[in-house]
Amino acid sequence: MSQALAEHAPAAPVAALSLDDLLTQIRARRAEFEGLAHVPKDMVAQLQQIGVYRAFVPKRFGGDALSPAEFCKLIEKISMADASTGWVSSFGVSSTYLAALPPETFAKIYGTNPNTVFAGAMFPPQKATREGDRLRVSGRWPWCSGSMGASLIGVGIKIEGESSPLPRSAIFPVSDVHIDQTWDTVGLRATGSHDVVVEGKLVDEDWTFIRGSAPQLDDPIFRFPAMALAAQVLAVVALGAAREALDWVKSDAAKKASITGAPSPGARPYVQADLARAEALLRSARAHFYETIEEAWDQLLTKGEVEPEVRVRLRLVASQAARDGAEAARIAFVMGGSNAMRTGHTLGRCMIDAACVAQHAFMNEGTWTAAGAAMFGEATPPGYP
Repeated sequence: MSQALAEHAPAAPVAALSLDDLLTQIRARRAEFEGLAHVPKDMVAQLQQIGVYRAFVPKRFGGDALSPAEFCKLIEKISMADASTGWVSSFGVSSTYLAALPPETFAKIYGTNPNTVFAGAMFPPQKATREGDRLRVSGRWPWCSGSMGASLIGVGIKIEGESSPLPRSAIFPVSDVHIDQTWDTVGLRATGSHDVVVEGKLVDEDWTFIRGSAPQLDDPIFRFPAMALAAQVLAVVALGAAREALDWVKSDAAKKASITGAPSPGARPYVQADLARAEALLRSARAHFYETIEEAWDQLLTKGEVEPEVRVRLRLVASQAARDGAEAARIAFVMGGSNAMRTGHTLGRCMIDAACVAQHAFMNEGTWTAAGAAMFGEATPPGYP
C-alpha cells in the first residue's frame, strides 16, 4: 500500500485559516458546490486545515483528540453554513472505526498524514477471493459520500467462510477506484455520494477491517460506541440545517412587509406560534443530544465503559435529532410563505437537506423500533446499539 501512503501525504503548509473565515467561504460557494454535486478538493483542503479530519486522531499521530461533543459542535456549525459540507466534514469520524484495523496499518495511515480523508461505501458487500495472503476485489457500491475529496476509499466485502454478521471493509487508494458520478438528488446534493467501482484489485488483508468490531487501539475515543458516534455525526447535520432555517426566518423573513398589505410575518400570531414551537422542538432535541453524548463520554472516562442503557440512548438521541431537526426546518419553510418555494431559496434547501438526513439508515424510522426493542431487552439488528 505504499502508493496509497504517497497519495495521501500531507499537502504543503498554507496560511492560517479561522473557522469563521471558512464558514463565510462555504456560504458564498454553496451554489457552486451544488452545481458540481460535490465539495471540491480546494475546500476539502481547507476543512483539513481547520482540523476536521484529524479531530479524533490521537495526538501521538498529530491529531487533536477531540471529545465526541466537541466534534459534533464543529460539524453543526459547518452544517449551518451548508448541510452538504457538514455531511462531508462528518467523515472526520473515520479514524474511530479505522481503529479496528491492525495498529500497524492505522499508524501507516495517520502517522503519514493525520489529515487523511477517508470515504466508504459498505453495501452491498461484494465477494472477495483469496490469492495467497491478499484478497482480490471487484464490484460496485453506491452512496460513497465524500468520495470526490478522499484519498482512501473503503468498500464492503464478504470473504467465503467468514461468519461475522457485521460487514468487512477493504481500503484502497483512490487511484485504484473508479468514481462513477451518479449522484443527482434534490437534497444533500453536494455530498458527492457517487457510486464507486473496483475492478479486480488486490488488497492486503491487514488493510481490511470489520465495521463495528472491537478497536485495536485503546484510546478513549476508540472505546466510545462507534456505531452510535457514526449516527450522531450525521444527525447533527439536521440540527445545523434547522438552525440556519430558523435564524433566516428571524433575521430576514420577519422583517419584510407583505406585498398584499398584511402585517409583516413577524407580526402575525400564527407565525409567532410556529416559530416558538420550532425553537422549542429544535432546542429540546439539541439539549437531549449533547446531554447524552457528554454523559456517555464522562462514563467512559471515569468508569472505563459506557453503560448499556446509555449506549441505547446514544442511538436514540441521534434519531431524535435527525427527525426533530427535519421537522423544525419544515416549520421554517412553511413560515417562509410563497417565496420559500423559489429554486435555491434558503428555507427550501434547509428543509430538504434536513429531511434527507432523517432518511439515512442510521436515523430512519426503523431505528425507533430498534431503540424500543433494546429498552425491552429484545433482539436488535446487528451493530445496534
